[in-house]
Amino acid sequence: MTQDLTRDIAAMIGSRICHDLISPVGAIANGVELMAMQGAGTGPELSLISESVENANARVKFFRIAFGMASSGQMMSKSEITGILKGLTSARLGYAWEPEDDLPREEVKLACLMLMCLESALPRGGRIEVGFADNHWQITASAERIDPAPDLWARLGEVTGAEGMKPSEVQFLLAPLQADSLGRTIAQSTSDGTITLTA
Repeated sequence: MTQDLTRDIAAMIGSRICHDLISPVGAIANGVELMAMQGAGTGPELSLISESVENANARVKFFRIAFGMASSGQMMSKSEITGILKGLTSARLGYAWEPEDDLPREEVKLACLMLMCLESALPRGGRIEVGFADNHWQITASAERIDPAPDLWARLGEVTGAEGMKPSEVQFLLAPLQADSLGRTIAQSTSDGTITLTA
């Protein structure tokens, strides 16, 4: 009961923060677009601001899924999640979202948390492919250099406490919790140049 309450409160806080950030970030994006339309700035400076705002907007939306509330029955479309991942794509890191169907938000929440875990293992970037079949996720990261932290990755197979964890590592605490809430556990496998999480 206490664990469920703590998880729900944390999700509510995540939703609130992201909700409050979406509007100002969106307003900045609209302002930059208006400046470009009026010819107020078309140089590299405006392009840099525009790209940064697009990334920030996508990151807040992504965090809202990963850390926010995911009520039973809520669905997410492929276009919504691929739009967010497009905003996160950079020259360093790319994403491929393979599921074609709309999916429950609570499932997409788990995928986003697993994806964040994989991102941490790609110090020089790479590519992350997300697949979903038979109600199970298979998410694979590939790169020239894979560098998972053993103590963190050992946490993914079971629900653990937050002792010794940094704020930047919270996904390793929340991903097993979300998997557990769906009646599943996270498993991992590695090979030359790839690391795969399944749940």
